[in-house]
Amino acid sequence: MEVIPAIDLLAGRCVRLYQGDYQQSQVFNENPLEVALQWQAQGATRLHLVDLDGAKEGNTVNLEVISAIVQNLSIPVQVGGGLRTKASIETLFDLGVERAIVGTVAVENPELVQQLCETFPHKIAVGIDARNGKVATKGWLETSTVEATDLAQRISEKAAAIIYTDISRDGTLVGPNLESLKELAKVTDIPVIASGGISSLTDLLSLVSLEFLGVNGVIVGKALYTNKVDLKEAIQAIGNGRLQDIPLNFDDTALA
Repeated sequence: MEVIPAIDLLAGRCVRLYQGDYQQSQVFNENPLEVALQWQAQGATRLHLVDLDGAKEGNTVNLEVISAIVQNLSIPVQVGGGLRTKASIETLFDLGVERAIVGTVAVENPELVQQLCETFPHKIAVGIDARNGKVATKGWLETSTVEATDLAQRISEKAAAIIYTDISRDGTLVGPNLESLKELAKVTDIPVIASGGISSLTDLLSLVSLEFLGVNGVIVGKALYTNKVDLKEAIQAIGNGRLQDIPLNFDDTALA
């Protein structure tokens, strides 16, 4: 399972939000590139970037910062936030971004997402961000009537992945919503990346029980910035699947 560190960009800075609330943002570093290089040095095999300004505005805002990160890292970078046109996605690919993450457009213009997956096979990831089971859009500022599981079933098989976030867990450090993840993973053959709520190595290990359903990655944000999870340790434990090497008293009932 791939452990993917997250960097959320707001006004060019590295921040974390609480349940997607822009009014509850905490700045962790003024220099996102410095953070990105740190995660790479600790063994990250992929970086997850979110342009929070872009998600709200509907177009890429932090392009300069994204470009600097991509150009200075040797690992693949996936980027989301405000990507609602083919042109905006092509701009990112031209910079060297490996995957583009679409969210709002998957609800508002599913035909476009289908076309994007055909044009850029296995380079488009679909972010499904759910609030009480319904898909949220426009930087989580609006909630649609679309069920997360229904949307997952409609995603093209040429998509790179589905990134599933339970908004109620995001930035809360209360653990992932395993039941919702399980329900979503069961209805699609596309690889699923879990996001939201991770607070410990035990939380990460709880996701191992869902690997057989196709949950093959997890995005970690606030837990890294608050030192609740050590990235290098997490990658060694989860990425290599060496559960016997975990340096803590792990309760295996979490996998039940």
